[in-house]
Amino acid sequence: MKSAKELQKELTFSVEHISRTNPEMQAKAFEFCEGYKDFLSSSKTERETVKNMIEMAKANGYEEYNPEKIYSAGDKVYLNNRNRALILSTIGKMAVDNGTHIVASHIDVPRLDLKPQPLYEASEISYLKTHYYGGVKRYQWGVTPLALHGIIYREDGSFVEINVGEDENDPVFCISDLLPHLAKDQRERKMGDVLKGEEMNVIIGSLPFEGEDIKDAVKLAALVYLNEKYGITEKDFLRAEIEVVPAGKARDVGFDRSMVGGYGHDDRVCAYTSLMAELETKNPAKTSIAVFADKEEIGSTGATGLCADYLKNFICNLAMMQGVNQYTALQNSKCLSADVGAAYDPTFADAYDPLNSCYINKGTVLTKYTGSGGKGGTNDCGAEFMAEMISLFDEKGVCWQSQELGKIDQGGGGTVARFVAECDITTVDIGVAVVSMHAPFEIVSKLDVYATYEAFAAFVNR
Repeated sequence: MKSAKELQKELTFSVEHISRTNPEMQAKAFEFCEGYKDFLSSSKTERETVKNMIEMAKANGYEEYNPEKIYSAGDKVYLNNRNRALILSTIGKMAVDNGTHIVASHIDVPRLDLKPQPLYEASEISYLKTHYYGGVKRYQWGVTPLALHGIIYREDGSFVEINVGEDENDPVFCISDLLPHLAKDQRERKMGDVLKGEEMNVIIGSLPFEGEDIKDAVKLAALVYLNEKYGITEKDFLRAEIEVVPAGKARDVGFDRSMVGGYGHDDRVCAYTSLMAELETKNPAKTSIAVFADKEEIGSTGATGLCADYLKNFICNLAMMQGVNQYTALQNSKCLSADVGAAYDPTFADAYDPLNSCYINKGTVLTKYTGSGGKGGTNDCGAEFMAEMISLFDEKGVCWQSQELGKIDQGGGGTVARFVAECDITTVDIGVAVVSMHAPFEIVSKLDVYATYEAFAAFVNR
């Protein structure tokens, strides 16, 4: 007869802190995250992320994909989708009608975009008007040092890239807030309106253009600076993509430096870990595909979001190249939808179901379904693929846990999983637990980052 303790150990399931179960992982995780911090700090927009990834891919033997070319096992290719989304792939030994192994993350991040006509002056201060992008708590962006990143096309067809606020010698920008002494009415606002959308105006200058007395002299001074620095006029803002993002680099968090704090962990932490797993893939049995998508934060829309068919078309083109059935290639493919989880935060414990939450330092997070309320808008992974992934991770020694995204009626969210699954591809969500998700400064555990990299590497190299 087994004792109660023996039965408890045998029959129950719990997940421990990685430092207790895998102490040897700490040094590897800390080293791995040095590269991640550099990547996160230099990849503040989709365009910057794609540019950096392509440079890394080329350095690792990838060439630009040509649908007219015949590729062999071990060949590495990349497909640049409009400079805002990317596919990397290593051709497998088996034909793609046996399926491919896909890891799909997104590289867009909640932020502020400049409006098409953003520049104005009020009370002799010049401002840029913004339109927030994705799920943000607007009040978090007030009185925060901000940087401008983006691209502007000139009338002659040339373009200039802008990156101001990151170098220590650069100026930064900010959105003002009301002082507490005069905030009686503001305190009565609901949280979502503490800073309203039309109040998210970025201060960029306060000195007037020197010379004759004219209207909007401070605005003109800003335009003169932009024209001298970048060769642009006010009309050129209509030909621009400029994002307002938090200024500054990713930093270690905590006396023990066990965490990374920075802007954009959701979802560039999954993009980086899947990128590294793909770059290191050599001669896989099945073709590996790493997808870095745009527009997830606003519903995966547009030509660079995964509502578009570029992933599906890439697989179908590979099938045609190999002379095999493209529909079978899709049906036999499997995907890890690489997106972050909401880490349990004891400060706000009421929002979570502790039994079904993910925790920092307990490994990568398997998420059977996302959505909201009654699983609205989710891909609900079948038991078969859940069992397959759990068996794989257990076999390879990958530290993992599971989650739901908070209490059922508190809200919810989605990922790219449903859009990949709608291509007839078996899909499950997996990623890193994040504290303060969608804030200008998010936090992740270095141990979880490395565990997620190990999970992706195990999957694509099966």
